[in-house]
Amino acid sequence: RELPFACHKSRMISLFLCSLDSVGSKFQITGATSRLLVNYQEPYRSQILDYLFKPNFGASLHILKVEIGGDAQSTDGTEPSHMHYENDENYFRGYEWWLMKEAKKRNPEIKLIGLPWAFPGWIGKGENWPYDYPDITAYYIVSWILGAKQYHDLDIDYIGIWNERAFNSKYIKLLRYTLDKHGLEQVRIIASDRLWEPISFVMMIDSELHGVVDVIGAHYPGTKTVQNAILTGKKLWSSEDYSTFNDDVGAGCWARILNQNYVNGNMTSTIAWNLVASYYEELPFGRCGLMTAQEPWSGHYKVESPIWITAHTTQFTQPGWSYLQVDGHLEGGGSFVALTDGLGNLTIIIETMSHNHSKCIRPPLPNFNVIPQRATFYLRGSFRIFFTSGTWVFCHLVGNLCSLSFLQFQVWKGRFTLDLKVDEVYTLTTLKTGRKYICPEPPPPQPFPSNYKDDFNIRNPPFSEAPNFADQTGVFEYFVNASDPGDHVFTLRQVVVQRPITWVSDADQTISVIGNFKWVNMTVTCDIYIEKPRDGGVFIAGRVDNGGIYVRRTKGVFFWVFADGTYRVTGDLAGEEILMKGLAGVRDNAWHTLTLNIQGNSASGLLNGYPLWENVTISKPQNGWAALGTRSFELAQFDNFQVEAC
Repeated sequence: RELPFACHKSRMISLFLCSLDSVGSKFQITGATSRLLVNYQEPYRSQILDYLFKPNFGASLHILKVEIGGDAQSTDGTEPSHMHYENDENYFRGYEWWLMKEAKKRNPEIKLIGLPWAFPGWIGKGENWPYDYPDITAYYIVSWILGAKQYHDLDIDYIGIWNERAFNSKYIKLLRYTLDKHGLEQVRIIASDRLWEPISFVMMIDSELHGVVDVIGAHYPGTKTVQNAILTGKKLWSSEDYSTFNDDVGAGCWARILNQNYVNGNMTSTIAWNLVASYYEELPFGRCGLMTAQEPWSGHYKVESPIWITAHTTQFTQPGWSYLQVDGHLEGGGSFVALTDGLGNLTIIIETMSHNHSKCIRPPLPNFNVIPQRATFYLRGSFRIFFTSGTWVFCHLVGNLCSLSFLQFQVWKGRFTLDLKVDEVYTLTTLKTGRKYICPEPPPPQPFPSNYKDDFNIRNPPFSEAPNFADQTGVFEYFVNASDPGDHVFTLRQVVVQRPITWVSDADQTISVIGNFKWVNMTVTCDIYIEKPRDGGVFIAGRVDNGGIYVRRTKGVFFWVFADGTYRVTGDLAGEEILMKGLAGVRDNAWHTLTLNIQGNSASGLLNGYPLWENVTISKPQNGWAALGTRSFELAQFDNFQVEAC
């Protein structure tokens, strides 16, 4: 408890063992944008995973929150569903299963959360809404949990409702019933991964809903909560936060909210979006991860300051520790939290982040001042007996060079005094386990290869998606074309045939991007196979300038061919800006080779090695990725992809 006086400009703070706020897990991270991570070669991939998950090594994360893939755009790409269709189940698609297993391999105690951003279209039976048939939606989610256990020996600890979208009380109750019916009583429900209201108010007036929701999760709460949420008596979590560029300001944001979400809002868990920036940086929210790993072709990665900010909490606490109920506001600005395991161990985390050094991407941060100050901590009760010496873990956050420095300190007669500078993070702890490990320096950064080929000839691929392709609408998977007697047995296939229940406004066409966003001149070649008769179609493209949540507005140079024998050249994915069109003689259920050549302000196209169109003037975009895709949500195959660019 805070003593109401100060001496010599020193803040006097007392800590009592008897004044505890019992909590569950305190601090966790989400993994939703790790598309490129799986493509790293060893030893670099394991090094990245160690920095994220290995206890007492780097970030030492306590919880991993993953997306339940729904075949639709979820910020920086699409993640495949385990059930594309009603009669389809496959629990090896995508990378989230692999990521959870790698996390568990390093830390068997890590907690796992699943949350859907979108749902495959069959769940809504033609409507963009998952709650019209709540029994179907509940079955779909529970099947994911059961599949995690059956095929990967993964126990899911928490499950969410629908990311940042409306909740439905009937569905939440039915989800609890379905979980229990399948022996999943241990799986806890988080609701509603949006705002504190209206979920808190509805829980106050609906006792049945109150009984089935275990955690109220809000996104980007600005370190504040609401009275109704507190009155529910439930655990309060910032179930998505941070989402900020991972430079020194982003690290300052992370340090501030990790403490102040509890100090100001009584939130006992803070979940960062995102885990690791392992997606093309020019997609939305580039480098908004705890570390950066976006070059699997070179092996380069960077351990950013938020990793060590994270370690200040995670290396010196564990799920099941409790927060001390103290006023954590420092008189000169900044905050502190104190946690204990109830067995005599104590950890205190202090942050003195200034306003300009800790702005998060959202919400707006009101002005405040932080000044150098002296703070004296008084230990009472059992802490006075146990806490006679400890480790002082120090981070001075300047120029993205935050690291952990370890010093020993002594407690005299139950008290200690610290001189706190601005923009620093301190951890005081009785634990001796903290470490700062540094792996060998990774290779230097390199641009995406300017000459890139993929023939997709992999009989048993380790992942369902081809390396470096980043699906932005639709899902492109390795496919074994057993009916083909020739050179196209192993291909890449777009497999989503019905518009999903979307989280954002997905494109009406499917598209997967690849390469270097800075590419200007390029030649893209690919064999294509239209499976949909009459109105089916496919494209290859260059200078593609957009993706993620902005995929509908994508511009570029798109070379389309259609099953009706026509072709088009357009300046956009939507196909509205027609630059040229004509007859091509292409038909469905036959292989054809498309070549798109872009040089300066001119583009030309070849079909099966022969010129089809030329001298199309290109004014913009001036650079961008290569891409391939389909006219609609339809089956189509691609093979022998190649790009030469500069």
